[in-house]
Amino acid sequence: MQKEPYNRYSFLLDRTARRVKQYAQIVFANKGFDMTVDQWMVLKNLYEHQDLTQKELAERCGKDQPTLTRIVDLLIKKKLAERKVHPNDRRSFIVHLTDLGRVKVQELSPQIKQIRTKAWEKLNEGDFKQLERILNTIYNNLTLDDHPGSKE
Repeated sequence: MQKEPYNRYSFLLDRTARRVKQYAQIVFANKGFDMTVDQWMVLKNLYEHQDLTQKELAERCGKDQPTLTRIVDLLIKKKLAERKVHPNDRRSFIVHLTDLGRVKVQELSPQIKQIRTKAWEKLNEGDFKQLERILNTIYNNLTLDDHPGSKE
């Protein structure tokens, strides 16, 4: 039996996640989407959830605040999003999808769906159920509020 199989599986999980993102980024560039996978993730979240605070958006996208701020700044520069003062808290901002941003999401969604589908070729329904179960178990094992350095 292998000494530490978890190292191997952690490596495979990380490697696969990187490959999915690299593949998508290459296709984005080849198709001239003029955006990164991370920018797409932010746009798609804004499209699906309307106006979000930067904190909410960062949580939904799995990004830290400084990284999300840089992404939002780029989307604003491209006129795909804008910041508005939060109606209930003037110290906070809402990130809002512009009309151009909404059109961009609608235009790219079918193509991006095809890109994402490539990773799932040759998998059957049983594979999907097993994968979902395993990934949810891993995710739930890593609850952020019960580790030694968590805030109480």
